[in-house]
Amino acid sequence: MTNTINSEEVSDAGSYKDKGNEAFKASRWEEAVEHYGKAIKAGSKHKELAVFYKNRAAAYLKLGKYENAVEDCTESLKAAPGDPKALFRRAQAYEALEKFEEAYKDATALFKADPGNKTVQPMLQRLHVVVEERSARNAKTSTKVKQMMDLTFDLATPIDKRRAAANNLVVLAKEQTGAELLYKDHCIAKVASLTKVEKDQDIYVNMVHLVAALCENSVERTKGVLTELGVPWFMRVLDQKHENCVSTAQFCLQTILNALSGLKNKPDSKPEKELCTRNNREIDTLLTCLVYSITDRTISGAARDGVIELITRNVHYTALEWAERLVEIRGLCRLLDVCSELEDYKYESAMDITGSSSTIASVCLARIYENMYYDEAKARFTDQIDEYIKDKLLAPDMESKVRVTVAITALLNGPLDVGNQVVAREGILQMILAMATTDDELQQRVSCECLIAASSKKDKAKALCEQGVDILKRLYHSKNDGIRVRALVGLCKLGSYGGQDAAIRPFGDGAALKLAEACRRFLIKPGKDKDIRRWAADGLAYLTLDAECKEKLIEDKASIHALMDLARGGNQSCLYGVVTTFVNLCNAYEKQEMLPEMIELAKFAKQHIPEEHELDDVDFINKRITVLANEGITTALCALAKTESHNSQELIARVLNAVCGLKELRGKVVQEGGVKALLRMALEGTEKGKRHATQALARIGITINPEVSFSGQRSLDVIRPLLNLLQQDCTALENFESLMALTNLASMNESVRQRIIKEQGVSKIEYYLMEDHLYLTRAAAQCLCNLVMSEDVIKMFEGNNDRVKFLALLCEDEDEETATACAGALAIITSVSVKCCEKILAIASWLDILHTLIANPSPAVQHRGIVIILNMINAGEEIAKKLFETDIMELLSGLGQLPDDTRAKAREVATQCLAAAERYRIIERSDNAEIPDVFAENSKISEIIDD
Repeated sequence: MTNTINSEEVSDAGSYKDKGNEAFKASRWEEAVEHYGKAIKAGSKHKELAVFYKNRAAAYLKLGKYENAVEDCTESLKAAPGDPKALFRRAQAYEALEKFEEAYKDATALFKADPGNKTVQPMLQRLHVVVEERSARNAKTSTKVKQMMDLTFDLATPIDKRRAAANNLVVLAKEQTGAELLYKDHCIAKVASLTKVEKDQDIYVNMVHLVAALCENSVERTKGVLTELGVPWFMRVLDQKHENCVSTAQFCLQTILNALSGLKNKPDSKPEKELCTRNNREIDTLLTCLVYSITDRTISGAARDGVIELITRNVHYTALEWAERLVEIRGLCRLLDVCSELEDYKYESAMDITGSSSTIASVCLARIYENMYYDEAKARFTDQIDEYIKDKLLAPDMESKVRVTVAITALLNGPLDVGNQVVAREGILQMILAMATTDDELQQRVSCECLIAASSKKDKAKALCEQGVDILKRLYHSKNDGIRVRALVGLCKLGSYGGQDAAIRPFGDGAALKLAEACRRFLIKPGKDKDIRRWAADGLAYLTLDAECKEKLIEDKASIHALMDLARGGNQSCLYGVVTTFVNLCNAYEKQEMLPEMIELAKFAKQHIPEEHELDDVDFINKRITVLANEGITTALCALAKTESHNSQELIARVLNAVCGLKELRGKVVQEGGVKALLRMALEGTEKGKRHATQALARIGITINPEVSFSGQRSLDVIRPLLNLLQQDCTALENFESLMALTNLASMNESVRQRIIKEQGVSKIEYYLMEDHLYLTRAAAQCLCNLVMSEDVIKMFEGNNDRVKFLALLCEDEDEETATACAGALAIITSVSVKCCEKILAIASWLDILHTLIANPSPAVQHRGIVIILNMINAGEEIAKKLFETDIMELLSGLGQLPDDTRAKAREVATQCLAAAERYRIIERSDNAEIPDVFAENSKISEIIDD
């Protein structure tokens, strides 16, 4: 029986190998890897096991997965030591990984075994030069590393020298050679010892940066660092009150996770599944430690926030897919414990929290729920929440009831659907209302907050309006300002459920203005703590849906400045109220489009039709936006844009986009650092948030020189989001503004043009040449005119396609600017490509097109058209003869006689065409006029196109 199974295994393994070979020959590398992997699994004792590994390594090389190729070659060499192909492939992989010494060692071993091998000889020569150079450089780096380590770790060295040395160590660690030398020189052990006693914050932070640099892009070093330092060291480093220390420790832990998973610190980065599987134990250990530390009573509030933010970043399916695992290890309960923590219950065992802790934990809960992609997962999430709520409610003490109410509030501010399900449970809303009617101020306060959060949806707001308004009115007369302001916000929220519809007013006329005035007093009153001011901002967030309240608030500079100050503090709990107020003032919220036929239908059906207030007219909106921009709204929003909440990022993007909607304000956004915040929001977040952020960037790119607005790397980073606006589900305005910004960017330099090409931008831009929309066609043509300055774009036009034909046909377009851009693009293309000149003659109507260009009423189009003809004449005798067989020379000769000064440039190029004809001896020279320089004219044309 055993022999039969073995023979089947052998047969299966051989079959998989054959399938792998077939896939490899057909260039299906992924499929080849899969088949070879099955062969390895099926034939663990197969005589050709070394071949399976060796072949899979070859496929990995084709895929650029060099680490995997090294591992497979190593396994192959264990089974068949000295195998030439395995040695050669491992040498190739090592060289690609820039591990030149290891590559040289394998190449040398192969050469010794087979001196006549011609394939390895050039590799050996190449590697010998590199290794020699690296050896000399390494010697210098080694000396530098030793000097810097001696200075950094010697506490007797003057502090300024130690700081400089510590900074230099970080720089050295960012290079492969420096990192390897530092790691081999037991740097990690010295860092562990130093961080126990180091008093200087700059050096301490640099030591953490050093650890991150050593771990970056190296699984081997990362595992070594984790083993040597241990996870508790990272938690101790994270447990600092200084923000810079916490953020550096966060960065270090994220770098370790990235190294273990293949993630990069880029918004569009995704982990490598194989790497995650291989390092699953270490990744899961880190996750578990982070989750347990959420409720660690010994760490600072800032450290707790840092831990939760780190978890939030890695929950999403495009990151490390921690969502379901968090539910498994009961992470939800720990997050709810943070949410339920109150300053009023301060015991020795109480957790230290910040003003942002509850908000950050609430965002994390929302992110986890977003990643529950199927019903069973959602059910497990909800069950764990229900279990937590029940346990708290079963406790007889009032403290548990208060804590569970605070936890429900956090759910309503995070995963709203789950929060609404909890409130809908029998007795929950009654308990909250009962707490509001007690004389206990703490119960009044937390119940008020919960009622505010519970009235997020219109149907619930209407129900609470009937049941809770009297309670809130009573609480508003409390002597405690904290309760008064919360009751006020509750009334504001219930009074605003009609939204921007001027026809729905739950309270009487003038009530909204009175409530707004009450909020304003709390907001600007001297001596009020930040918590009360934050709640006042929340109240205004609801009331400013009313147009009269907007106008009243925008005239009150003191209130605007108070809102700005709250935002600049960066406290995440202030985020909703402040940003939503700004969104309302700018009318940057989602507007329901009302089609005339739908309005008539609604009237016929006697349905309510939303009405827009006269104070929400565009002139009033623009005035409010201008006031906010002049008061420094950009810097305030940039401080809040660090949030991990994608919904909040969307609100910020909406406001900044509204500001950028006014041409004269775009410079302020750039000056106050708005581009950096917008770039981040354009690459990550909700789809609508990304669109608003990108549209704002496009508007900036249209008005301001991109070399100023998108300096350095930003000019490349902005291209992908701009190209994402070239989608059919985006509005025509978004398409147009994106094309205009890309036009300006394409004029910057070849690096920008290459990035557009790499992102498949040329075909996306060309699509809009075919749009039945004047401005979109024009913008696409102008963008393409700048792109053809790249040789790679010229090669695209030379390919087997109709690109040249389509551009030539558009030269006849009725829109002068479109025709000018297309003719300009063709002028550039034909000046360098004979093949494209030939393609023009392949167009059935080529003569009609050239006639149109020669006789064009626009001097600019005519000028470019004649340059195209000149380029075709200069492209070769065959093309020139075809032109001379027509009436083109007669037309050009006639053009030269025109006295019109606006046609001077066209006449000059026409003269050059006639001179070229004379060179071909087609016509004889009739005068002694000096022939202008062709190349000088072409450069002038380029200048015109640039303009």
